[in-house]
Amino acid sequence: MKTRQSGVTLIGMLIIIMVVGFFGYMGMKLIPAYTEYMGVVKAMNGVASSGTSGRSLDEIRRDLLRRMDFQYVDDATVKPTDITIDRSSGGASTLKVSYQKDIPFLYNVDFLLSFEKSVPLQGNVAQ
Repeated sequence: MKTRQSGVTLIGMLIIIMVVGFFGYMGMKLIPAYTEYMGVVKAMNGVASSGTSGRSLDEIRRDLLRRMDFQYVDDATVKPTDITIDRSSGGASTLKVSYQKDIPFLYNVDFLLSFEKSVPLQGNVAQ
C-alpha cells in the first residue's frame, strides 16, 4: 500500500515566509506613524476640552504643541503652520490639524501618509 505525503515543500515554505516577512516589515514601518497620529488626536481633544475663550491662535498652537510633546509626537511631524482654526458663520470654531508624513520603505519606494483631524472648540477664540 502506497502512502502519499502531503504538506508544504521547502520552496513553498520559503515563499510563505517571504510574504509574511514583507507584510511584517511594512507593519513595522507604518504602525509608529499611526500611533503618533493617535497622540495628535489625544492632544487635540485635550485642547478642545480645556476651553479656548479669549485665547489667540498662537496660544492655542503653543498649548497644542506642548501637549503633543507629552504624547511623543516628533516636532518635525506637525509644524505650527499645520495647525489652523476654522471659524463658521455661527461663531463656532474648529481646530484643524492637517499634515503629511513620508516614510522610506525600500530603496526608492516611500509611503506618503496624509493625516487630517478637526475637533470643535469650546468658547470663542480671539482674533
